[in-house]
Amino acid sequence: MIEDTAIVMLDKLVKSRLKKEKEVKYYQEEVAELQEKMKNLQMDIDATNTLIRMINIVEPLIDSK
Repeated sequence: MIEDTAIVMLDKLVKSRLKKEKEVKYYQEEVAELQEKMKNLQMDIDATNTLIRMINIVEPLIDSK
């Protein structure tokens, strides 16, 4: 009887661990996807900032003509 209870408890623990491992893998994949999106957004921001700087440099030259 005690052995049956121990086996059932062990089985539940193993199933719980497997479920948590799947969940961790899922969140790792989500994090990787979000990091890629963040990288792309940062590149867009950097490009926009570069364009703004270029316009700020060229604009006074045009105005002075």
